[in-house]
Amino acid sequence: MRYDLKSLPVERLFQPVTHATARLARLDERIQRSVIGAGFAERLHFSDACASLYLDGELVHLEDLVLHDAEADVRAPTHELTIAHRILRSRRRIAAQPPGWALSPEGLKALKAPESGERRTLQPAPEEAAEVDGAEEEDPLARELAAMDAVLARTEAVLSGVSLPPAAGETGRDPLVYEPDWDEDARLAEFSRIAGETAGLPALLRAAVLLDAWNEIRVLQHAPWLGRLMAAASLREAGLTTGPHLLAINVGLRTVRREERTHQSRSRRLVALIEGLAAAAEAGLKDHDRLALARQSMERRLEGRRTSSRLPELVDLVFRRPLLSATMISDELGVTHRGAVRLVEELHLREMTGRGRFRAWGVL
Repeated sequence: MRYDLKSLPVERLFQPVTHATARLARLDERIQRSVIGAGFAERLHFSDACASLYLDGELVHLEDLVLHDAEADVRAPTHELTIAHRILRSRRRIAAQPPGWALSPEGLKALKAPESGERRTLQPAPEEAAEVDGAEEEDPLARELAAMDAVLARTEAVLSGVSLPPAAGETGRDPLVYEPDWDEDARLAEFSRIAGETAGLPALLRAAVLLDAWNEIRVLQHAPWLGRLMAAASLREAGLTTGPHLLAINVGLRTVRREERTHQSRSRRLVALIEGLAAAAEAGLKDHDRLALARQSMERRLEGRRTSSRLPELVDLVFRRPLLSATMISDELGVTHRGAVRLVEELHLREMTGRGRFRAWGVL
């Protein structure tokens, strides 16, 4: 499938592109000058990952994602939570690489493939495999039951995100999950062509075109979220977002009606996407100012404290994570569980979960 770059409605897009560019430039400048800039950029990763699942029709709670990232889950992680965590890791990976890495062939290949250590391969132990083979040779019923068990195991693996080795005669992709005639490599090559041909466009317009092209081409069957990361990466490549800051595009797109984002008219889709970028920048400005004021309030509580106090370290930690549990605080600061709770009480953090058995704190 080819995406036509001709006859872009530049005149209609000029004003929204200009407005969104100004908002984004203002946000990036404020983050670079802020004492909470690095922590704020890290917090954006969490909120954007949850918003990405929301756009795809799934719900992931922010507290669950924070705890899952800290390996402190209070319940078994869902399939949606593992996807959100992959988005979170992908955002961190893009932010840690040079600005042009994500849209390069190497970056696209790396982000498309599962990260090393993300999936585990389930294989029977040698002695178990020998026992199964012997049973199958002796009993035809055992062969049929083993085949059924294999199908059930592969189905559970697909649903839980575990990678199994392909069965004999298979290409490695389950036809129940992947369409056999879906050529992802060809679609990815088409997207790369568009990325190269749009390099001379204004940064905001290029980001919107790339996102629209990804959605129209449907590059990857099960990773529509990656196109939104590509759009954010293009803004970083153009220098509109610098340092570790990666725009939380999904947060802004949540404010745009789905009917506009998926309209048949390309001009209306592009206008809606650009408005979503502007909304993301506006939301970032408001969140940053709110957190900066909270930081000033907390710093006043640090006056007169001993130099050995752990409160300053807790303040820094608060602005790197949307939520903190007592376990996370004790692990990061090297204090006891009760000491962590006492530090939270001294800092007057807000309890965010509303639970009695398990509690987590953060700032408003």
